[in-house]
Amino acid sequence: MTSDPAQTFTVAPQPWMTAAPTAAVMAALAPEGAARFVGGAVRDALMGLDPAGELDIATPAAPERVMALLAAADIRAIPTGIDHGTVTAVIGSAHFEITTLRRDVATDGRRAEVAYTDDWRIDAARRDFTFNAMSLTAAGEGFDYFGGRDDLAKGRVRFVGDPARRIEEDVLRILRFFRFFALYGKGGPDADAMAAISAAAAKVHMLSGERVWMELRRILATEAPVAVLDLMGQSGVLTQLLPEGVALARVGALARIEVSLDEAADPVRRLAALVVAGAADQASLAVRLRLSRVEKTRLAQMLAPTPVVARDCSPALARRLIYELGRAAFRDRVLLAWADAASDPADSPYGALVELAETFEPPAFPLGGDEAKAVGLKPGPEMGAALKAVESWWIAEDFQPDRDELLARLKAVAGDQAKG
Repeated sequence: MTSDPAQTFTVAPQPWMTAAPTAAVMAALAPEGAARFVGGAVRDALMGLDPAGELDIATPAAPERVMALLAAADIRAIPTGIDHGTVTAVIGSAHFEITTLRRDVATDGRRAEVAYTDDWRIDAARRDFTFNAMSLTAAGEGFDYFGGRDDLAKGRVRFVGDPARRIEEDVLRILRFFRFFALYGKGGPDADAMAAISAAAAKVHMLSGERVWMELRRILATEAPVAVLDLMGQSGVLTQLLPEGVALARVGALARIEVSLDEAADPVRRLAALVVAGAADQASLAVRLRLSRVEKTRLAQMLAPTPVVARDCSPALARRLIYELGRAAFRDRVLLAWADAASDPADSPYGALVELAETFEPPAFPLGGDEAKAVGLKPGPEMGAALKAVESWWIAEDFQPDRDELLARLKAVAGDQAKG
């Protein structure tokens, strides 16, 4: 095996490193030489964070050998990407993605043809950013080939090697650059990276809608997304993704409102704030980004031109809208209207509307077909129209009429229909 021309460091063993499932997988791979944690797990370890999701592990062992080693240790092995060197180990609810050290032979901007290697530095050189190219043994010995630890500490997001080449290998790295800059960046972005991204901005059309939305929603979910969205705009990437136009100030206002309400960022709501009101075809946007059915519905509700929630919206009208739209959809529209108004989050009438959405429980209309039949209505369009008329009156009366009053009203409507 080639020697490791790397800076080394030490990480004190952390609970996720010493957990029984992790220890079992690392022990199973030991006969082929020490496997290492790679990617986000190492980055998170240096930041004192527990890695989210499955752990990424690299090993010199070929994938078929990895399958055999796991089987010998009675660990379930799934050949999730065996043609590209990846096997998933499963122990209970814990998942480990194990990939053989490799180098790229050919790439097309999204997929790579690979060849296996036993050189850790060569494997690190094919990764995207310096702080994602580090590796860590189970004992806590770390290897840093491209200055990733220093970059992470100083808030620098740098591509490994030539940025243009890294992007040419995988266009998704453009969006990953902005996501990581939103999470870890300090000061201005790396000039070489921005130049390469600007030159390749049009290539984001090579990416699937799912991939674009996966990264964009992560960017929108960050604490302060506007600065990064602005960088995406300067590079030409944002125009490629959202040619409808964008409203960065509205996203910034919404983010400040969310902070004032002490609530987590909502990427779908922030997407609705981002696109220019009235200029976006939400159906086209939803299809292009491959939004889920729930996300499509929410986006359509938020981008619909009506109903308008004005700053002087009365409590009675607010209760009506909550009843008609549902509490969550009404709240979305209030927050977007609040962001449009760009008013001080600490001094705005929209705050009372948000509170009303949280406290008002829309009542259920207490009449139905049985009551309609009791007053002489027959099933059909006339029955439906009568019930709808009574319900509309009940809503207009701010839900105050009780069941007896509603029955009397229904009886009167039925009588009018009979006369007509």
